[in-house]
Amino acid sequence: MSFDSPLSAWQHAIEHHGFVQDEAQELAIMALEQCHKAVHEGRKSIQGVYLWGPVGRGKTWLMDRFYESLKVPARRQHFHHFMAWVHQRSFQLTGTPDPLQALARELSAEVRVLCFDELFVTDIGDAMILGRLFQVMFERGMVIVSTSNLPPEELYANGHNRDRFLSTITAIKQHMQIVPVNGWQDHRQHPGALRQRYWLLEAGQSDPLAEIFARLTAGQTLGSGPIEVGHRSLEPVQASDTVLWSRYANLCEQPFSALDFMALCDRFRVILLSDVPSLSAQQREGRIARGTEDAVERVEAGDRELPQLSVHDDGVRRFIALIDECYDRKVPLYLSARVPMEQLYTEGYLQFPFRRTLSRLQEMQLQRFGQPA
Repeated sequence: MSFDSPLSAWQHAIEHHGFVQDEAQELAIMALEQCHKAVHEGRKSIQGVYLWGPVGRGKTWLMDRFYESLKVPARRQHFHHFMAWVHQRSFQLTGTPDPLQALARELSAEVRVLCFDELFVTDIGDAMILGRLFQVMFERGMVIVSTSNLPPEELYANGHNRDRFLSTITAIKQHMQIVPVNGWQDHRQHPGALRQRYWLLEAGQSDPLAEIFARLTAGQTLGSGPIEVGHRSLEPVQASDTVLWSRYANLCEQPFSALDFMALCDRFRVILLSDVPSLSAQQREGRIARGTEDAVERVEAGDRELPQLSVHDDGVRRFIALIDECYDRKVPLYLSARVPMEQLYTEGYLQFPFRRTLSRLQEMQLQRFGQPA
């Protein structure tokens, strides 16, 4: 069912689908409604909307209702998808005087509104590019609507050369209405029909994902040879045309990137991940890997004070990126692990982003998430 505005979609969800009315969400939907109205009235100077708050408060759902009701050219992307495209397009524009200006010009010719889910900046390269790009997009009159777990002033906190990112924060505050979505309810935890997609693997027990894989691939041609993913090769436990079964070590402890996980979700309708270990470990000093391309391309941090990382954290970054991709694309993910879900990652440098991952894993246990049983 399509709606004429984000407000009408929200009201319908409350009246007909049992959504719990939330004061924080009400403030957010009114900001989105105001932006929606301004866009369709063709105003020249329009404030975008920046929704931030803890996981599970409905930020993505609200932004998606805004996006779906737009009747002007718009693009909706997970933020790391957008940055992957920016890096690729910037490389293609090498030699162009001011590539970011050219990239922003292309975008503004194609779309009026950009919607970003999960704006989160940890990489110095992304921070420097984003600072310039956002300012150029704002100058060209583009409207940006985004979600984030952090308020603008905490983006890229403690990052190397953060002073060069401060102008971006100022521009976000100037061109976007900052709306906290921090109601007391975690909407992902509302009761609903559950579908078990997470198993605790006991010592000596056969992997329960074997039975799941057999059921999901009944009648399909199976293979166990290497799968080409980008420029690398993945050794699966087994795979069919639509279902991938891999061990955690083969997928998350090898040098795959977010782009590779995008490619896997393009190719497979369901992913099974076996033998996920306890991801907590004693922290140690070390070089931080760039983005989610951990251990593929490392960058010198200069005089930056490096974080305390554990031996698992490169793999944990990939695991987070994989969960984000499956969640965003509604690709069901089945896991067998050595510890309960709540104990996967209990301490360490990545605790903040892992809260979102844990919340998403919990939501992915709902029967409504994805299609395959």
